[in-house]
Amino acid sequence: MLQGVSECKSPTAQCEGLHACLDLQGGERWYVATALPHRDYHAEFNLNRQGLRCFAPKVRRTVRHARKLRTVLAPLFPGYIFVILDLSRHRWRSVNGTIGVASLIMGVEQPLPVPPGVVETLMRLDRDLEIGQKVRILSGPFADAICRLVHLDEKGRVRVLLEIMGGQVAVQLDRWCVAPAA
Repeated sequence: MLQGVSECKSPTAQCEGLHACLDLQGGERWYVATALPHRDYHAEFNLNRQGLRCFAPKVRRTVRHARKLRTVLAPLFPGYIFVILDLSRHRWRSVNGTIGVASLIMGVEQPLPVPPGVVETLMRLDRDLEIGQKVRILSGPFADAICRLVHLDEKGRVRVLLEIMGGQVAVQLDRWCVAPAA
């Protein structure tokens, strides 16, 4: 369901794990940069090119247009990107001049840090599935159906038991098609 598009040291070097390079070290904190309208990808790409680590949570959504269904990767918070900064070490004012970025969310004279645990919780959402758990299907013909998770695999597929017409049917889906049921 939830994906963060972030890169480690260069725009071409992918992280080993999805969030492996996003651990805070020393005096680092999470801050929020606002992106220009429809420029989230450009802002994130250019922040990474400057060597800054960022996290822009994305979810897959099914969009209907011209009688066709299409699955797209859309920002969870359109126009906002989480950035790791150490204000004593990084040149944080350069973030405001980055192509695609409008500005950092500011306090009186410095950027306002995100409260501890908020970004970490967002990154953990993707790891909260367990066998036997009730899950909700997010997209497709069975969207919003509640079912039971019976299998997870390392290839990003899940198998769920869906109750239809008094019986249970095993359905295999992509991992991003399900989320824990509330």
